[in-house]
Amino acid sequence: MIKYIRRRGITMEKKGFIAEFKEFIMQGNVMDLAVGVIIGGAFQNIVSSLVADIIMPLITMVTGGVNFENWFISLNGHHYDTLAEAAAAKAPTLNFGVFITSILQFLIMALVIFMLIKTLNKISATANHVRGIEEEEEDTTKICPYCKSEIDIEATRCPHCTSILDDTRAEVHPE
Repeated sequence: MIKYIRRRGITMEKKGFIAEFKEFIMQGNVMDLAVGVIIGGAFQNIVSSLVADIIMPLITMVTGGVNFENWFISLNGHHYDTLAEAAAAKAPTLNFGVFITSILQFLIMALVIFMLIKTLNKISATANHVRGIEEEEEDTTKICPYCKSEIDIEATRCPHCTSILDDTRAEVHPE
């Protein structure tokens, strides 16, 4: 049985909390967002692995064995050879090597997403061109017939020469 309520002159269907929640969840944009978050999380794992397992070892090899993960500053004044030793001693550290790795992950992620979106836009534009769908922009300006200046298409008087434009009056239809 459907119940209706009237508020401020508007009749609305009264729904229970669960029915409203179900309707909200089943909206297309909520489902798209959920799928995007899941795929984004999986993609983040791929990029993290790419940086940690492929790019950083190559950078370590090129820089003569420097491991960015072990670039840190111990804040308690003691010297530790590796970040693992400092962590085992529960020493506070500034891990700028890990930060550099995170920056590389971000830059690679941004580059890949940029290239992906650029490719998708190109494919979409090509598909629209094949189908004959051209993105046509409406004119927003016109040329004043008296001073030849570019003016707004809806102007009734030219702001440059102050001439009254007759062509706009012709567009007005008497009632």
